[in-house]
This record gives sequence, C-alpha cells and structure tokens, in this order.
Amino acid sequence: MERSMWFLDQKDMPTKWYNIQADLPEPLPPVLHPGTGKPITPNDLAPLFPMGLIMQEVSQERWIEIPDEVLEVYRTWRPTVLYRARRLEKALDTPAKIFYKYEGTNQAGSHKPNTAVAQAYYNKVEGIKRITTETGAGQWGSALAFAGALFDIEIKVYMVRISYDQKPYRRIAMEVWGANCVPSPSTDTKAGRDMLAKWPDCPGSLGLAISEAVEDAVSRDDTHYSLGSVLNHVLLHQTIIGEETRKQMEMADAYPDIIVGCIGGGSNFAGQFLPWIRDKISGKSPNMRIICVEPESCPTVTKGLYAYDFGDMSGLTPLLKMYTLGHTFVPPPIHAGGLRYHGMAPIICHLHKLGLIEAQAVPQTAVFEAGIKFARTEGIISAPEPCHDLKVAIDEALKCKEEGKSKTILIAHSGHGHFDLASYNAYLQGKLIDYAYPEEEVRKAQIELPKVA
Repeated sequence: MERSMWFLDQKDMPTKWYNIQADLPEPLPPVLHPGTGKPITPNDLAPLFPMGLIMQEVSQERWIEIPDEVLEVYRTWRPTVLYRARRLEKALDTPAKIFYKYEGTNQAGSHKPNTAVAQAYYNKVEGIKRITTETGAGQWGSALAFAGALFDIEIKVYMVRISYDQKPYRRIAMEVWGANCVPSPSTDTKAGRDMLAKWPDCPGSLGLAISEAVEDAVSRDDTHYSLGSVLNHVLLHQTIIGEETRKQMEMADAYPDIIVGCIGGGSNFAGQFLPWIRDKISGKSPNMRIICVEPESCPTVTKGLYAYDFGDMSGLTPLLKMYTLGHTFVPPPIHAGGLRYHGMAPIICHLHKLGLIEAQAVPQTAVFEAGIKFARTEGIISAPEPCHDLKVAIDEALKCKEEGKSKTILIAHSGHGHFDLASYNAYLQGKLIDYAYPEEEVRKAQIELPKVA
C-alpha cells in the first residue's frame, strides 16, 4: 500500500529555530525609529517586547535554541503530519505529486501557537503580567489566548470589527481561554475613538487594531505588546514547520519543485519556505519555485509599493521597509480575515525584491472553490487563508497535466476552517463576490507614506 502520511517521532523534533538572516545574500534594510528616522536600537523596542525576543529580532546567528519550557508545550501537538494528497491528485488526473504540511491539529487549530507559546514564555520570564495584541480572522488571538492561559498572563485582544462580527466563535474561544476580546475600532483607545468619530461603521483593519493594541501596551508598565506575524522573531519561531517538513520529505524520498503558501503578514508560509530557501541561496536547488499567494482584494506584494511604512494606522510603530498599500489602507471585508494587512513581513519583501520568491493574487470565489475540492477529496475543511495556496497548487498541478510533467508540489497548510463555516455557507449560496482592489485606491493610500531620507 502506498503511504500518504509521514510521522516524525518526538525525539526527532527540531530543537532549534532557523534564522534566515545568517544566510541572506544581502542584509535586511534597517528598521527605523518613527520619531528620529534613524535605525532603532534594542532599547527602543523595550517598552513593547521582552529583551529575549528583541535579541532574536536582530540576531544574525543561524540557529536559535528553543527553550525547554517551549518544547514541552510544543510536544502537546508537535511534530505535525506531512500528507500526500493522493485523492486530490487522482481527482485532478495530474502526474504531479502533491504534499501538504497540516498545522490545524493543535489546540487553537492553526500555525499561530508556534510563536504564541514562545512569545508568552519570554514575556513570563521578564515578569510581564499582561499582553495586548490584535487579530484579524481570530487565529492569532485564539493562539495567544491559549498561550496566555498556559503561562498565566492576562491577554487583551483587539479583533478587526468585520471578523469579530463574522466569526463569533473565535471570540468565544478566546474568552474560554481567559482573554478579553473587543472589536476594533473600540472605545478603549484614542485611536479607536478617533476612527469611530470619523467612520462609525468602520469595518476595521489590522493596521488600526495594531494601533489600539500598541497604544494600550505603552500606557501601562505591566503590559507588553505581541504581534502574530511580520516581525523577524515571529517568522523565526514558525521555522519549526519547515525544519520538520525537511525531515519528513526525506522520509518520503521527495524534494519540492514548487512550494506554495498564503501570505497576509507572512508568518506561516515563511515558517515553511525559509528552511528550504537556503538551498536556493546556496545554489543546491536554484530552480525551486516559491509562490506566495495573496487575495486580489488586498494585493500587498503584487500591487504594493516597496517603501518604508508604519506597521499600524496611527504611526506608533517603527518604520519597516516592505511592500505596502499604505498604513491608512482599510481593506474590503473579504472572508480571509488573516490576509487583510496593508504590509508584509520585511524578510518576505526582501526575498521577493531579490527575485528569490514570487507572488500571485487570486479572487475569493476561486479560493473557496479550491477549498471545496480539497474538502471533498482530502476531507479537511480548510480556513479561507490556506485555500489561497490550495487554489494555486491546483493550478500548478493542472499545468503539470497539460505539459505531461511530474513535479513535486508542497503546500503550507496553516489550519482548519471549523470557525469559518459561515463563509463556506455564503459561497455555497452564491453570495460571495470577487473584488479586485482598484489601482487608484492603492495609490491614494500610498500618498500618506512617511517621508524617509
């Protein structure tokens, strides 16, 4: 019988995170202080993050040891399984070999606990009692609420309003774990009150929710801020996904020609492809394709400008060099709430600028069509976010069929869609529509980019 699953023994689970900064062909552009415009120092970040995470953010070491306390929690769900999508291959009648690494089996149902647990641990070590954060679709808020419960830290979550309304069970899950979740814009912060005064029915954005969470954090001495994507240390924590996958693909006697994943802030897909891209950088696998997939309604990399911008709407965060739609960008209320961010992880942007990875934008009806096909073949109801990479993976597999070529495709599957059934219902009832964000609206948002010398 042909195998379709590859398990990694817990004794073989990676004990180090991989840091791509040690192997970049060119160093990342510096992060700038929002007030002075000069490169930030670790002390500049100390009001927001514990020093353990700050040092990881700037580290040039190739390998970072995972603390025993974090590994102990990881072992409650890790290593995760690598699957061969044989039923999907058969349905597509493709010679392609399709694999997917599934991150939906942990307590919170997505890849997010890989960094939530680590961030909660480092804050606990520093004596922090409370953490604020934002969340889009709710996966990150759920993960941090779960981690906060384990390390006895109070969690305050600002959830983008449209997702707060669309996904009530995510909010309930956070509250079960003990977190306080409020819709953003909220009346709890000046940033939220100002937006509600201008736009009472504002659907919210991740940039605005970040502003609220940062404002809240800096107003209290016992509180830090936590981010679920974008920053270097967050991507670092996710690399346990790719390090496990490398071992499992070797067990399967396979090596990817194409790696596909969705990007909103970039954490899940980076966690998968960064451990592989070092082969491309070194010349071992120069023809490997790494495809980042984003929604047409929030086309950060495919339409955004590569420039310095704030990570939040109010301009409280440091300036990051990234593809951006402008920090004032408010996206349309598509169902893939985790992908509605105006910017992108600087590491992903840097690698794209160097030509090492590529990006595609896809419409949401085709995304849900791919999710339905995957559910009816592989049995997993996927979150709307990974449905984006399923769409492109299916397209690539069909190209293999047309060309008569057998390629190995690896999918970074970030989590299940059990809290997203209302979105699937809207698709099945024909209520979802496609929306391509207009070029002129992108340019309007970019007018307010900060001026950087």
